[in-house]
Amino acid sequence: MSGLPLGMIIETVVAILLALTIGYCVVLNKRLKMLHSDRETLREMINDLVQATTLANGAIKQLREVAVETDMTLNARLEEAERFGLELANHVTAGQSVLERIAKITSAARNSVTIAPVAPPVSRAEQAVEALKTHSKSKGRAA
Repeated sequence: MSGLPLGMIIETVVAILLALTIGYCVVLNKRLKMLHSDRETLREMINDLVQATTLANGAIKQLREVAVETDMTLNARLEEAERFGLELANHVTAGQSVLERIAKITSAARNSVTIAPVAPPVSRAEQAVEALKTHSKSKGRAA
């Protein structure tokens, strides 16, 4: 054999393997620490995501309530508009009927002979005053 005994070579190889194992354990320990820190970060992200989901569900519920309320209001306004539309259509029809009657009356008046204006009716009080004036004039002449 050469100058080194076999036991020494084996112990040197074992020492080198032990040093490599310790180095690998140090590297593995660093990676595990990073994994644990990432795990905490991931846990925080999951908690934030759960909170965001809860808020989103609440917002969606409120949006649904507002949508239902808006739909009811819109339907009520549409029904009211339909009622007003029908009422307006009835008024337009009645207006057209009145306009047609007026047109018939004016065309008949144009085609007929001119009628003498009628004196407005005299009230009884005016008739009595007129009779009194006539009577006093006649008495004044006789005297």
